Order: sequence, then C-alpha cells, then structure tokens
Amino acid sequence: MTQVRQAKQPLLALRGIGRSFPSGEQEVQVLKDVDLDIGNGEMLAIVGASGSGKSTLMNILGCLDRPSSGTYTVSGKDVGTLDSDALAELRREHFGFIFQRYHLMQHLSATGNVEVPAVYAGTDGEARDTRARQLLARLGLGDRTEHRPSQLSGGQQQRVSIARALMNGGQVILADEPTGALDSKSGQEVIGILRELHAQGHTVIIVTHDMQVASCTERIIEIADGVIVRDRPNTPTVAAPEQAAQAGDSAPAAGVVTKPKLGIARFSTGWARFAEAFRMAWRSMMAHRMRTALTMLGIVIGITSVVSIVAIGEGAKRFVLSDIKAIGTNTLDVYPGHDFGDDKASSIRTLLPSDLDALAAQPYVHSVTPSTSRSLRLRYRSTDINGTVNGVSDNFFRVRDIQMASGAAFTAADVRHQSQVVVIDQNTRRKLFPAGVDAVGKIILVGSLPCTVIGVSQEKKNMFGENKSLNIWLPYSTGASRLFGQQHFDSITVRIRDDQPTKAAEDSIVKLLTMRHGGKDFFTFNMDSIVKTAERTSQSLTLLLSLIAVISLVVGGIGVMNIMLVSVTERTREIGIRMAVGARQSDVLQQFLTEAVLVCLVGGLIGVTLSYGISFVFSLFVKQWQMIFSIGAVVSAFLCATLIGVLFGYLPARNAARLDPIEALARE
Repeated sequence: MTQVRQAKQPLLALRGIGRSFPSGEQEVQVLKDVDLDIGNGEMLAIVGASGSGKSTLMNILGCLDRPSSGTYTVSGKDVGTLDSDALAELRREHFGFIFQRYHLMQHLSATGNVEVPAVYAGTDGEARDTRARQLLARLGLGDRTEHRPSQLSGGQQQRVSIARALMNGGQVILADEPTGALDSKSGQEVIGILRELHAQGHTVIIVTHDMQVASCTERIIEIADGVIVRDRPNTPTVAAPEQAAQAGDSAPAAGVVTKPKLGIARFSTGWARFAEAFRMAWRSMMAHRMRTALTMLGIVIGITSVVSIVAIGEGAKRFVLSDIKAIGTNTLDVYPGHDFGDDKASSIRTLLPSDLDALAAQPYVHSVTPSTSRSLRLRYRSTDINGTVNGVSDNFFRVRDIQMASGAAFTAADVRHQSQVVVIDQNTRRKLFPAGVDAVGKIILVGSLPCTVIGVSQEKKNMFGENKSLNIWLPYSTGASRLFGQQHFDSITVRIRDDQPTKAAEDSIVKLLTMRHGGKDFFTFNMDSIVKTAERTSQSLTLLLSLIAVISLVVGGIGVMNIMLVSVTERTREIGIRMAVGARQSDVLQQFLTEAVLVCLVGGLIGVTLSYGISFVFSLFVKQWQMIFSIGAVVSAFLCATLIGVLFGYLPARNAARLDPIEALARE
C-alpha cells in the first residue's frame, strides 16, 4: 500500500537531509543523510527514543527549521529556495501543528486561539469567527468557545489546538506527542480525532515515543541517532468498542473539517492588516494591565509636563501681551533728544502743536496726543497731596485705552477753549476724597488753578504689580497756558492704524518730523518692539521649559523600550506559536511596534487629560490668568508620543520578529 502511494510524486520528499547544531567549538549531528517520501493522505508515525532526532525531523517537515544539508520539497517545491515569508506561507496554508503542550495563548479565548492562523492568512473577521466556532462545536467544545485555556482541561485544550491546526485547511497535520500530556481517555479521544481527519483526506504525521500510539497509524518510521533505521507499513490497531464510541462522540462529523472554501473573504494588505495588529496589541495590553500601566507611566508624565508647560507659557504670554497692549497698541512715542537720558533733551523745544496737525493729517495715523507732565500739589478742602499732572489731548484716552469708572473724559472743545477740567485716577480719588464721596463735579486745586473733576478712570491692574502713582489729566492747552508756562511738549504719542505696518509708519514719521524740524532732534520708541520682545522672551522660556519636559518623555521612551524588551522575553513562546501557525516576520514586527505605539498614544491621551485637570486646579488658585491650550500643542503631543513609540518600540519589535520559531517554542 505504501509503495503504491510513493509511485506518485510524493507530497513531502527529503533527500540526504542532515541537521547539525553547534555545541561549543564542535557541531552535533542530529540528523544524518535522511531520505524520506510521504504521500498525500498518509497517516504515519515517526518513533524513537528521546534525542533520536524525531522532533528535529518534524520541525524540518513543518518548515519550522531548515536542514543543514540535503533538499526538502513540498509538492515538488524546493523549500531551501524559499525566504522566511514564503516559509511562513507554507506553514500557514498547508501545515497544521498539534503540540504536546498545546501551545495556546493564555490571553485569548478558545475561539481567539483557533482564529490565529486565519488572521495571518488574511481571512475576514466574521468568516474566521464562524469557522472557528464550527470547528470547536464539531470537536465537542461548542459550549467552551469563550473559555480561556486556563478554564479548559488538558483534553479540551488539545482539541482547541486541533481546531487551530484545521483552521486554514491543514493539508498536513503534524502532531508532536499529541497524547503525551493527556490521561488515557483523553489520549484515545485525540487519536480518534486524528484517525477521523486521516479518513477525510488529511496527511497526518505523528511524532511519538509511544508504540501504542504509533500502532494506530498505517506506517511506522523508526529513527535512532539521527538515522531512519526502519520504515514499515502497519495495520492500525482497532480500538475497543467502548473506547471507539467515546472517541466518536467528540470526533468531528464527516466533511466538516475540510479545507476552507475559496469563497471566504480575504483582506490583502494595508489598513486591514494594521487593524488586526491593533486588535491583537490591544488584547495583549488588556491581558497585562499592570505591566502596561507601568510602561506608559513615563509617557504620561512626559506628555503632561510638555502640554502643561506649553499651556502655562501661552497663558503667561497672552497675559503679558494684554498688559502691554493696555498701554497702547500700535503706538509710537516721539521724544526730544537722541535717546533716553539725553542731557540736552530739556533744551529741545521743537515738539509743537503744529506737529500734531501735520501728523494727524497722515493717512496711516489713527490719532495723535501730546503729553506734558509736571509734579504739582493737589488740594481738596483740607487734603493736600502731591501728584503728576499730565497735559494731553482728548485722544489720549483712546490711544491708551483708558476707560471711565464714572463721569466722562474731556472733549476736543475743552482743548480748544482751555477748559479747567480734569480726569483723575482711582489713587487720586482715594487720597483726595473720603470713601463714598462722588468725585465727579467737585473742584480741586491743581497747583493754584481750580479745576472741575469731570471723570474718574477705571483702575488697571497688571502683572507688574499695583500702580501706586497719583495721576490727573487735563487739556494740554490748559496746562500750557495756565500751569506749565510752555508751548512745546515733552512727548507726542501717535497711534498707527491697525491695517498699517508700524515699521513703515515709523519711518514716515521720522522723515516728516526731520523735515519739519530741519534736522533729527528727536527719537522714537515703538511699542511693537516691547510686544515682540515679550513674545520672543515668552517663546524662549516656553521652549526651554519644554525641552526640559521632553527629557522626561525620552526617559519615558526608554522605559517603554525596556518594558517591551522584557515583554518580548516573556512572550517568546507566544511569538513562536504565532510563527508556527504562519505569522510572517513583518506580522510580528507590526504587532509589537503597534503595541509600543498604542501604549504611547494611550499614555499621551491620559497625559493630555491630566493637563486639562491641572488647568482646572490652576484656575482655582490663580485668578489673573489661565493656562491656554492650543490644538497644535495637543496634536504635537500625540505626534511626539507616536514618534517615541516608533523609535523606542522598533528595537524590541525587531528582536521579536527575528526570533527563531524552534527556539521560541522551546522557551518556557
């Protein structure tokens, strides 16, 4: 019978196969010049004592290992010419493995374990779930589909591994000591299932040291010291009636464990493969919650630090700029002399009312106000204080964005008529008038000039602290003729239109006044320079603090790499199982890399959430300004987390992908 099968082209053919392993400075020859043909549909046993080479032979037959010498062909295809991905495809599409220790993944249910080969084959999720449940039901596990391996008996776990071997069709079933870890009853049931599979056309190869198990096959190959010493046909032993009945109760019904139909939907590459890697990574994370939490702790701290510091920096910058802008945005101050502290400035008297008219006529000018200040005595009834008296125009309050708490500012008519009216600030009001007294309408002495208070300005608090100076403002014409005894101004403030570039306007003003004065006897101070300086300073500080925070991100990334490296070591056997059922190196690389990135992204999400929580607590204690979050900062945080996941997850993922499946499966 065996000779008839071998007359055809064998399904599996080995010629001169040798396999040696390094041992110190020497090599140990495990297989020596093995010739073997296995036909399609055979059921045979490879038997031998421990160390005889039978497991090594099975690994070569299942494309888990490569021979050191000789050739091995599967359906006429030379396995030695195939790369790792092609070998993975062979294992995935043609072989099904049944291991002595079951090699099930503990974090997956029975259905999830059975589905694994179909995941790497690209089978649609719904289709593979349906097939996995059908296989489990036909193997007597219909009520155990959602149980994890730890919830199943040894016999049930072995049935799950059989269903997994059949998931993609399992043309060749390789069973390594399939009954070695089972009691006699469970062992008989497994042998019954294997014989049923053989009857349905599967090629079944059993590797065992138990001659009683081997006697159930049609052909027995004995191996000793790496050499096939006997290859003989066998008449299978018929099980006792009650044992056959027990096996039959749980064996698959005829025709239900054949290869998958070609109509099953498949996905090829791209998004679908990534989605599968994402799902597997998420399951792994949920199965090891404590390890995952510790892994992402550094990322959480780093992202929280970066996002919070950027938000604090942005809030501080806006607070500073709002205070600076309150002084007057788009404004340009003109002073006599060459710079602040010029000794000759007091003798320069060229800033005159005619300059106001010339500047106001320029198309880029919004408004103009002069300023002349003196320190004078202020009196109301018996109260006598010293304050700063400022002669300004009616535009001053618009230029400096000063609002009235009560009353109103003086008008252009007051300036023309040299009206004896003043606007006082809150400090002056508190010093001159008793609490509860309305200052508007009251007459005070400014120096020796009686003036009516027509307005009280609002108090303005800023980051520079409380302003304790006392200020009053009156029409510059009144101050010039009745208080100061001068017609020239100490300074002129020009507000530039919002749609005009301040630098170009400044150049035009300098050119205009230089021409009017017959020379440049003044200098300008642009408020935009303060704004830009504040912005640059704030950005520099934010950048510096962010770089410090990024260090914690890098430390967190190193933590991710360390934990992932430990994870690869802990999950070596899982990786071997995945490779045995057909996972490509790229599949393993993608899964572990996706897991690293996912850990960092979840850590990033938690970090951003914590940052918003910190912002809420911050607002309870700091009332003057708030943390400002920007979409750019949040997006950058997630991009940073992704980049860290890729950079620090690549090495562990690559190490996982490069594992040898035989060594990985042997690791406990």
